[in-house]
Amino acid sequence: MSLDIGDGEFMTFVGPSGCGKTTLLRILAGLEIQDAGEVRIGERVVDRLAPKQRDIAMVFQSYALYPYMTVAENIALPLIMRRLSFWQRLPLLGRFVGDAASVRGGIDAEVMQAATALGIERLLSRRPGQLSGGQRQRVALGRAMVRHPSAFLMDEPLSNLDAKLRVQARTEISELHRRVGGTFVYVTHDQVEAMTMSDRVAVMIDGRLLQVAPPQRLYAEPDDLRVAEFIGSPRINTVEAIVGESGRVIALGQSLPVAVAAAPGEKVTVGLRPEAVALGGAGHAARVHHLENLGVELLVHLRVPAVASPLIARVAPDRFADLRIGDPINVCLASKKALVFDRDNRRLGLRPEGIAPRPAHMAQAG
Repeated sequence: MSLDIGDGEFMTFVGPSGCGKTTLLRILAGLEIQDAGEVRIGERVVDRLAPKQRDIAMVFQSYALYPYMTVAENIALPLIMRRLSFWQRLPLLGRFVGDAASVRGGIDAEVMQAATALGIERLLSRRPGQLSGGQRQRVALGRAMVRHPSAFLMDEPLSNLDAKLRVQARTEISELHRRVGGTFVYVTHDQVEAMTMSDRVAVMIDGRLLQVAPPQRLYAEPDDLRVAEFIGSPRINTVEAIVGESGRVIALGQSLPVAVAAAPGEKVTVGLRPEAVALGGAGHAARVHHLENLGVELLVHLRVPAVASPLIARVAPDRFADLRIGDPINVCLASKKALVFDRDNRRLGLRPEGIAPRPAHMAQAG
């Protein structure tokens, strides 16, 4: 893969477990060595540099805090290792070697500054075993902050938190990025984290980088069917379809209001986000399979003949308050927001109005 991450950008790698996200992050950190290619940080090629020479800070999934050290000692450790000599780091006597006392005073001030920014200044005397998951996560962030690195690498730092703390921590990390202004490279399998925190999101599946784009573009204009299926909650609806003589896509016998640059008769897959599926009126006969009332929206799962998986529609709860499981209802797929993908999972471009579709023999030759 080849990818540029901008200075000060919040870039998130998202994908299912085992797709290579953490391996890529460890290559950036210098903890793994790539088989080919090069890694540049700023203007430097860092392939032969040790992790400590790359001027980056990494926050691990397990936080990697030292259990026998206090919060203050954990945060101060990178500064102590960088600024004090071996003799100055010795307990008791080290403070009297050279200017160790002055340097330690400066380190203590920076630790307090970072702890105050993260709201953990009251916890500095505690040890990790006395902290909650959210507090340990902040300590790990504080240890990264005090180094003032050129880049922050974060490997699923919120995976050990409960749902409420995860929402709070997302906000804190986003605010930290705005305040520090550094480059953040974040790894997660949670698409909500990726979509809510990032400037750009890189979607990885099976070791391949499928698409890199801002969150809204990934949702509205996925380049690959696998990206469309991974991004979005609930999942995108998919229906097998065919391209008609006019280039219009025909799904379940219904002509959709989209025409694609493909040959007539070509088999395609139509993707429809839940909000693009309309209920009631003219359409296909369906039956309510399941209901999820989320307060601000109602997710209606529908069984449609000839469609293997239930379709999901996102509707306003007050419009369908009387809907019950097992009720018959019509479902309409004729949406201009339909996404069309070819047999290789690539999204097909829309054909401009008034331009005839390509003949089948020309499409094959192309």
